[in-house]
Amino acid sequence: MLPVLSPAEAAALDRVSEARGIRPDDLMEAAGRAVARATVAAAGGSYGRRAVAVCGKGNNGGDGLVAVRLLERRGMGAVAVMASDPAALSGPAARSFHRFAAAGGRVVRLEGDALARELRRADVAVDALFGTGFRGAAEGAAAAAIEGLNAFAGPVVAADVPSGVDGATGAVAGPAVRAAVTVTFGAMKPGLLFQPGAAHAGRVEVADIGFPPELVTGDLWLVQPSDVAGWLAPRPASAHKRSTGVVLIVAGSRAMTGAAVLTAMAAYRAGAGLVTLAAPPAVVEVAQRHLVEAVHLPLPQTEDGTVAEAGWEAVAERLGSVHAAAIGPGLTTNASTVAFVRRFVAGAPVPFVLDADGLNAFAASPEGLARRRVAAVLTPHAGEFARLAGGTAAEAEADRAAAARRAAAAFDCALLLKGPATVVAEPSGRAFVNPTGGPSLATGGTGDVLTGTVAAFLARGLEPGPAAAAAAFVQGLAGDLAGEELGEGTTASDVAARLPAALAAVREACGT
Repeated sequence: MLPVLSPAEAAALDRVSEARGIRPDDLMEAAGRAVARATVAAAGGSYGRRAVAVCGKGNNGGDGLVAVRLLERRGMGAVAVMASDPAALSGPAARSFHRFAAAGGRVVRLEGDALARELRRADVAVDALFGTGFRGAAEGAAAAAIEGLNAFAGPVVAADVPSGVDGATGAVAGPAVRAAVTVTFGAMKPGLLFQPGAAHAGRVEVADIGFPPELVTGDLWLVQPSDVAGWLAPRPASAHKRSTGVVLIVAGSRAMTGAAVLTAMAAYRAGAGLVTLAAPPAVVEVAQRHLVEAVHLPLPQTEDGTVAEAGWEAVAERLGSVHAAAIGPGLTTNASTVAFVRRFVAGAPVPFVLDADGLNAFAASPEGLARRRVAAVLTPHAGEFARLAGGTAAEAEADRAAAARRAAAAFDCALLLKGPATVVAEPSGRAFVNPTGGPSLATGGTGDVLTGTVAAFLARGLEPGPAAAAAAFVQGLAGDLAGEELGEGTTASDVAARLPAALAAVREACGT
């Protein structure tokens, strides 16, 4: 896993590193060197090229000043456009300015049309205006500078975080630089992973600038293929259908038969050895035609064709012979069905994943989610999350990591908050960010595929947090594979069908 540091954690890393004897000037020099390398690459070389760096008054501006000095040394014409009086600089940033000036570097102030004039003659630009600690909306000359960089026809390289992006959350409250490349220092930052900040970052490079590796740590982690491969051990030669994970799924209703089929199909495609689908008779009838591998358990149904509360006895009997379960997709919120869900959550003896209408069954009394015998994974999207945890969907999206952590602690279970850059949080506060998946998953039923995948990984023995994080990675990768082949016509069935290929790609990437 790769650490993801908040601005506060990044600032603390600076302080602790200095206490270890690492000079701030050396860190700034290394950061500027990394920005300079990326700038030369973005410009397609240095000879005969011109670069403009917009530099703020803090350490981010100091990084930019180092970059333009090194670009000059490499033969690229470079100018520093200062957003403030250089006399206002202090510490390492001031010393970087003086080194640039002493080397004959060209400096202009961010006044009038100075930036536009310089950009007209430039091949590449460096954004070193604001750093990771930026909050709110840029105003005045700074806002105009950001708009000028966005109007520039060439590539823009951002230092640490694109100016105008909240480094802690990815929020964009005003004008923000749209970079071709962002060079971030020491570790990934949340604002580069979560939307809309991620859309402003372009390609992200994490530069090692000399922090002691053992100090670069936190509670938020970016999942990598090696993590997934490590969590999902290959099947041994002695494997059989009951040793690779037995899953029970409760899903579907007369009006939503597809949710049950997709969930069960995904569990199989994600490696479960045996899947039982418990559903109303109308759902079983459809599922038997589309999923011949599964065991089917017809349940008592309501007049609406949904699971009736009386079905709990049959399900409870089967739960004793499975390793994990999933409940929720397509169930509806019929009163009898809600009562069934509540009994399931309170009485299930095996780990389970709760999704969709399983979550909606607790909207009026979310405290019931804590009355469980076993571990669980909740998989809400932002709207479902708001119904459970309070607030609005927009508030949940404003700081996805913080929202998921609060809810995981409140409900004492792993919580997977679906959406761009899916977050999985554990009650301990540890959280994972998923880098896979994209617009191809924006189609009905992909959430059901995710639910089945989580259930399969729980049945394989993974702990709830890693099971959810691995499932998000694999399902997202399956969506990427389907999207590459099928484009906007990708369906949830296409995603489920590519789960085995996604698992194989993970193992291939890690040589396992």
